[in-house]
Amino acid sequence: MTMLDCIEKQIWQWAIAQPDKIAVKSGKKSVTYKELCERILGAKTYLVDNCQLKEGDVIIIAAGKQIEFLFVYFGAHLSGIKVVPIDAATNPTRLSYIVDYTKARLLIGFDDNNINVNKIALKEFSELQMPFSEPKFPLGNQISDILFTTGTTGKPKGVPLTFENETAAARNINEFINNTKDDIELLALPVSHSFGLGRVRCCLSKGATLILLGSFANVKKIYKTIEEEHVTGFTMVPASWRYLQKLSGNKLSEYASQLHYIEMGSAFFSAEEKKALADLFPNTRVCMHYGLTEASRSAFMEFHKDALHLASVGKPSPHTDIKILDENGCECPYQTEGEICIKGEHVTHGYLGLLNENTFWGEYFRTGDWGYKTSDGYIYLISRKKDLINVGGKKVSPIEVEEQLLKIEGIEDCACIGVPDEDKVLGEVVKAFIVKKQNSPLTFEDITKQLTDKLESYKLPVYYQWIDAIPKTQNGKIQRNLLSDDRN
Repeated sequence: MTMLDCIEKQIWQWAIAQPDKIAVKSGKKSVTYKELCERILGAKTYLVDNCQLKEGDVIIIAAGKQIEFLFVYFGAHLSGIKVVPIDAATNPTRLSYIVDYTKARLLIGFDDNNINVNKIALKEFSELQMPFSEPKFPLGNQISDILFTTGTTGKPKGVPLTFENETAAARNINEFINNTKDDIELLALPVSHSFGLGRVRCCLSKGATLILLGSFANVKKIYKTIEEEHVTGFTMVPASWRYLQKLSGNKLSEYASQLHYIEMGSAFFSAEEKKALADLFPNTRVCMHYGLTEASRSAFMEFHKDALHLASVGKPSPHTDIKILDENGCECPYQTEGEICIKGEHVTHGYLGLLNENTFWGEYFRTGDWGYKTSDGYIYLISRKKDLINVGGKKVSPIEVEEQLLKIEGIEDCACIGVPDEDKVLGEVVKAFIVKKQNSPLTFEDITKQLTDKLESYKLPVYYQWIDAIPKTQNGKIQRNLLSDDRN
C-alpha cells in the first residue's frame, strides 16, 4: 500500500510549483497558493502560542465560506489539533452537546452563546501570516477531523476521520471526476458537511482554483460568478438543482460548453431527473456519488456513460470495494438484497466514544443502507435499512413510494414512513405525508387512484396526512424520525 501525502503536504507542493496561482477566492478576498500556506502557518502559530493548544486537543470551528475558515482548518491540522467543523447556525442545544461530547477546548466563530468554553472570533485570523517554510506534516493515522452526522435519526454521532481517510477520499474522487490543476470550481455547498468540505480538499490537493460562494440563495450571483470567473466545475445537491430550476429554468445549461464537470450527491435523485440533467449537458462529465460521512463518495456514476443504469448509485469508486452482506455477514448473491458494506482507506475506523462491534463485518463498514448488486457491478440502493417498512413480511422502500407520489400533479413534496397496522394483521403499513401545491384540489382519494396502477397493493399508503413542509437536513435528506404518526 502506497503511503499517501496528506492534503496539507499536497497544498505545500503546489505552493512551490505554482506560488502565484490563485488558490481560493471568497467575495473580494483571494489568496495565492503561497499566501494560503503563509496564512495557514500564521493560524497554526496563533493556535499554539496564543491559545495554548497542543496536539490532540479539539476545537470547534464555525464552518462558513469565509476564507479565514480555511486558514484555521488547515492550521489546526498542522498542529495535530482535531477539528470539528459545524454549521455557523447550529442551535445552542446541538452545539452544547458537541462541546460536551468532544471535550472541545476552543470555539471559533461562535461568539454569541453562554457555553463555558474559550471563544475566538474568526476575524482574528484575517491578517495572521508567517514566512513561507515547510512545516512538519501530520501522520496519516492521526485524527484530523470529527464530523457529526446530520441526525436524520436520533442523536448525531461523532465520526473521527484520519488524514489518511481524507486524503484517500480526495484521491478517489479526483480519479473518478478527472479533476486537474486547470479546474476552477464554484462551491456554494455548506463546508460544514462531508460533501462541501470534501470538495475543498479535492480542489486544493489538485492545485485548482476554488471559488467560495455563500449559498444557492442568490441565483443571479451564481451565474455571474460562473461567467466572470470562467468556472469549469460545479457541485450541488438535488435540492439545489431543483431550486435553480424553479427560479431560472434551465439557464445553467447556457454554460454547458464551459462546465467540464458537475458533481451531485447527498440525497435521492430520480432516474428521470438524471436523464434530463444529462441531456442539458451533453459534453459535461455529470457525476453523482453515493456515500456517507463515515465513507465519503464510496460509489460513483456518470450520467452519460451509465445511461442504462440511472436508477442505480453506480459502481464502487476507485480503490473501494463494496459488498452486499446478509444478517450474518455473508456475501449475498447478485440481485439479492442485503446491507451495503464498504471497504477502503477512506472509511472511518469507528465512532467517537462508542463501541463498534456492530459497525463492521470484518474490514467492511456497515452502512445501514439496504440494496443489491448486479452481475456487472452496479449498486442499487433500496432504502435505509431502518426506514424499510415491513408490510406483512414484505419489505417496502419509502423511496419507491415517494418517487411515484412526486409524479402526481398537485404534490409539491412528500415523505413516507411505516406505522403500526391498526387491524394488527400486517404489522406495519405505509403512511404518506403530503405537501400539496398551492390551490391544488387534490384529495387523498385522488392520490390513491393514481397510485393504484403504479405500485403493488401492499405498497399503497393506508394513511395520509397533509403537512406544510417535510423536515430535511441542510443537504436535503428527509428526517423521517421527525414525522409523527398522528391518526387521532
